Amino acid sequence: MKKRFTKRNILIGILALLFVMQLFRIDKSVKPVDPQKDFIAITQPNDGEVSSLLKTACYDCHSNQPSYPWYTNIAPVSWWVKHHIDEGQHELNFSEWGSYTEKRKRHKLEECIEMIEEGEMPMASYTWMHKEAKLTDAQKLKLVEFFRALKNAQ
Repeated sequence: MKKRFTKRNILIGILALLFVMQLFRIDKSVKPVDPQKDFIAITQPNDGEVSSLLKTACYDCHSNQPSYPWYTNIAPVSWWVKHHIDEGQHELNFSEWGSYTEKRKRHKLEECIEMIEEGEMPMASYTWMHKEAKLTDAQKLKLVEFFRALKNAQ
């Protein structure tokens, strides 16, 4: 007798797959931060708003101190978020700023300016779930001016 793929069998298969996916958890360990290497500690922005903006809009993906919201307990969303964090830390890690060469720091500052001006950072997929990270035009300008001043000081 031939088995048919019924809606019920397909649904059971999808649910089983989702259940099995939950067994593969992401690593949520947080690395310690050496204050002597941290971007904010090193650059010491005079304006408290700059530090706050960096922490709110950048540090979750670009530091060793990401926060993992409730939805990172659900695969495959957790895998997607972890991939973004890993990629963000690889591209720019504010927790490791002090270990960068002067040339790399300058390049990363140029990239920060470019990404903010072009609206690529913070990512829309991030600000969708983190409304507080969505930057106003004035906040973007403040960050760009801060990064530009740092770049010019080097």
